Amino acid sequence: MTDVLVRNNVKVTGKGDKTIVFAHGFGCDQSMWRYIVPFFEENYRVVLFDYVGSGNSDLTAYDFEKYSTLHGYVQDILDVIEALDLKEVIFIGHSVSSMIGMLATIERPDYFEKLIMVGPSPRYLNEGDNYHGGFEKSDVEDLLAMMEMNFVGWASFMAPLAMKNPEVPELSIELEKSFNSSNPLITRQFAETTFFSDHRTDLVKATVPTLILQCSDDSIVPIEVGQYLQHNMKNSTLRLIEAKGHYPHISHPKETVSCINEFLILS
Repeated sequence: MTDVLVRNNVKVTGKGDKTIVFAHGFGCDQSMWRYIVPFFEENYRVVLFDYVGSGNSDLTAYDFEKYSTLHGYVQDILDVIEALDLKEVIFIGHSVSSMIGMLATIERPDYFEKLIMVGPSPRYLNEGDNYHGGFEKSDVEDLLAMMEMNFVGWASFMAPLAMKNPEVPELSIELEKSFNSSNPLITRQFAETTFFSDHRTDLVKATVPTLILQCSDDSIVPIEVGQYLQHNMKNSTLRLIEAKGHYPHISHPKETVSCINEFLILS
């Protein structure tokens, strides 16, 4: 049997009775949480991991069929929780990991106490006048084609668009390096799995108290998506933050930490 803690490059730090599990987004790894993790290590046990296919995970464990849907990543999360025998988990997921985390709470609500979504979206594609997800299907198909033809070019195009902090170019460079350090074939499939996913019908099944952190100007997820999530998820709170871009935990760590702490204390 595969050692889950090795397979997913699991790291455990901090101290405290409650556990926070941080889950990175597409094209990234656990290092993306390094600006905010220190704020929680004093009072919480902190669990970091890489999805199979990302970061320093065991790439030989990657299965293209398993990870063709978000449920393959849900299993990664449940495997890590079970391997560490965690209870009452506070799950913090960035971007697509917000939905992965939500699906995990639906499958095993007994494992989770709270869910915090950073830049979440249940569907990235627009659907006529019924739903504004931010992307047309042709936009995503063009991005996927670019990833196939010129992965490095795609990374240099996508990073500043997603980070949206031109006044601090180092942040975009860091994200671009993260993209380029990943396996192109796996990253392309993760992109396809992410951008073509649609979990709107699952929202009503979520019961865990949830914080939705929505950036004020996010090039990946429009504000309407955050409002849609709050409207369709019972027991959810929407917090619009001043941070711009899709990575507030990197570009605006203090504001992100403040919002998370407020939710953890008051909810």
